[in-house]
Amino acid sequence: MEGYVETVKERKQDEKLKNVNLDDWLPITSSRNAKWYYSAFHNVTAMVGAGVLGLPFAMSQLGWDLGTVVIVMSFLITLYTLWQMVEMHEMVPGKRFDRYHELGKHAFGDQLGLWIIVPQQLIVEVGTDIVYMVTGGQSLMKVHDLLCNGHCKDIRLTFWIMIFAAFHFALSQFPNFNSISAVSAGAAVMSLTYSMIAFVTSGVKAAHTTAAVDYGLRASSTAGKVFGVLNALGTVAFAYAGHNVVLEIQATIPSTPERPSKKPMWRGVVVAYTIVALCYFSVAFTGYYAFGNSVEPNVLMSLQKPRWLIAAANLMVFIHVLGSYQVYAMPVFDMIETVLVKKHKFTPRFWLRFWARSSYVAATMLVGMTFPFFDGLLGFFGGFGFAPTTYFIPCIIWLMLRKPSKYGLTWCINIICIAIGVLLTVISPIGGMRQIILDAKNFKFYA
Repeated sequence: MEGYVETVKERKQDEKLKNVNLDDWLPITSSRNAKWYYSAFHNVTAMVGAGVLGLPFAMSQLGWDLGTVVIVMSFLITLYTLWQMVEMHEMVPGKRFDRYHELGKHAFGDQLGLWIIVPQQLIVEVGTDIVYMVTGGQSLMKVHDLLCNGHCKDIRLTFWIMIFAAFHFALSQFPNFNSISAVSAGAAVMSLTYSMIAFVTSGVKAAHTTAAVDYGLRASSTAGKVFGVLNALGTVAFAYAGHNVVLEIQATIPSTPERPSKKPMWRGVVVAYTIVALCYFSVAFTGYYAFGNSVEPNVLMSLQKPRWLIAAANLMVFIHVLGSYQVYAMPVFDMIETVLVKKHKFTPRFWLRFWARSSYVAATMLVGMTFPFFDGLLGFFGGFGFAPTTYFIPCIIWLMLRKPSKYGLTWCINIICIAIGVLLTVISPIGGMRQIILDAKNFKFYA
């Protein structure tokens, strides 16, 4: 009798699932009415985040010459690989690769494609959200400290991270990418504004500094310099991370044979990368010029005056990472909800979404509270997860599917990008892990 009842329940569940078009419910594909400028601000929100504030610190570990080469080359390589991904979104007539792993499955096969792409993509997206938990908490704490000017009781970073997380328990319930378009647009404006504040205030600081600024490498020992370079490479890789959500963003744009989605998507990407260039180059070079090798891992933490402006900039960082967290979380929500519905036969409804997404926010909050090491996290996640999905996996897929002539210009460019990306993946996490270990030596958990 029990077996019969279970069978009836399973049939009813299957009937419910049959009556629901899962693509019409999942956050990536449930709305396809985005405009080209949605692509622009989603990409700006995804890229110009915690990474840009860490670029002056990366420069202090690389120096002027190597730092400039690394940042400019990363800009050019990632713009190229982003173009490849936009082109490959609809490379099969009548089919759209709405998710990064769908493109991976097409290139590497159903099983291998999932195993290659999904772990890397999750490392990037979950890792970014953990870093943003720390960044949001640090920014709120900095605003509090600047406004109080020593007259208020100190509040632990742990509590600020919890406050930041509280906003996401609400924001995570927005159903899909297009529903957070206003949040993402506001975040993109904030990122541009606080980057310009960091640029201008650093420039003013440099102009009014009478003491000599030390531009030597940050570390004094040979080992410290080597590990510093490795960490800096990961930090730069972390700054160029939009590839992990680019296909998911493009999936929200309507497409017809006459006007494929790649046209409005690329228009938005060009606008986004113009803003990225403005923010990255100005903040990286001016921040390092102003502070030299004494710059903080987050350049805004190095700035103290004018107090109200720096407080405002940190508040903007907080607002920006609210939106950026959601941009990176949305593909994760899509994966979680797909597994719960397809594999575990849950009914797609509000309460499934509520508990799944709330659990994810809680998990990233707990990890961020446990390991709030901004500089080490950037380097570790930047090398371990961001370099593959950003620097060389698009090139490998391009070579497999487009098959450019061997030793031709396109083939050579892709091979060079692959070599650089593999090198970054292998060496840069070492520097990030070492930095986390150094930061953890004198750290009290949840203090």
